[in-house]
Amino acid sequence: MLRRFVFCVLSIVLAEALPLHAQRVLPVNSTALDSHPLQISGGDLLDLNVFDTPELSGKLRVDEHGNVTLPLAGPLPVAGLTAEQAALAIEECFREKNILKDPHVSVMMVEYATQGVTIMGEVRNPGIYPLLGTHDLLDLISVAGGLTPGAGRAVTITHRADIDHPIVTRVASKPGATPGVNVDIRPGDTIVVSQAGIVYVVGDVGKPGGFLIGNDDRLTVLQAISLAEGTNKTAALNRAKVIRKTDTGRQELPVPLKKILANNAPDQTLADGDILFVPSSTAKNAWHNVEEVLPAAAGATIYRVP
Repeated sequence: MLRRFVFCVLSIVLAEALPLHAQRVLPVNSTALDSHPLQISGGDLLDLNVFDTPELSGKLRVDEHGNVTLPLAGPLPVAGLTAEQAALAIEECFREKNILKDPHVSVMMVEYATQGVTIMGEVRNPGIYPLLGTHDLLDLISVAGGLTPGAGRAVTITHRADIDHPIVTRVASKPGATPGVNVDIRPGDTIVVSQAGIVYVVGDVGKPGGFLIGNDDRLTVLQAISLAEGTNKTAALNRAKVIRKTDTGRQELPVPLKKILANNAPDQTLADGDILFVPSSTAKNAWHNVEEVLPAAAGATIYRVP
């Protein structure tokens, strides 16, 4: 009776403490970041338009040295410039070489060779996506097909210009939640969505299985038992254990489950990859060693923490 009461209370608490999987990275009303102006790089294709002078207009490919070859004027370095800056540089080049006295030039970037953002990890369609204009993490993850069922809440952003100082933020877990950092996404960035951790509960419980948890989220013994819909009447609570993988092999750690359920012992925190094993008191359903428990965990149904 005590175990069922604890299970019901925990189910209510857990629904508040462990919300449904992430729905947004940044809230709808977050402050928009200033758009980073796109800079011309090698491989980009430019559309050059010289007003009233079609013979000087046309599409120009930026070479590996960052130059474009202008009609009559020859090579001109444009790498690192914006389209507007490149137009001004071309106008100055035409004046200096006496090709045009008062040129009016416009430049458009038609193809972007290096302006993409790489999205990796637990998204449905990882790859390189163009970053044109201002976008937050949600936009980019959505473009990549959204999160996979196994996605964690930690997202790492690495700027191309500062690869030694990656930024780690967390996906908001509830609609309207405020993220810990207003992430600045820039052309050339790499975004990696982490994989969620997992805790297995097997043995004489209502719903054995593996339960996905977000990165850095706690999952305790009581919460794990609640997710597994409590223990059965035949469970041997005094013989429960946690099987944990370490650098030196697997360890078996005793868990005073009966005392924890009765609030006579402190709850224990489980780690990613832990197997919480609740044996049965009946000889027919008893597992006697780790080798018998591991296949049950490997074949367990995986559930996302609600």
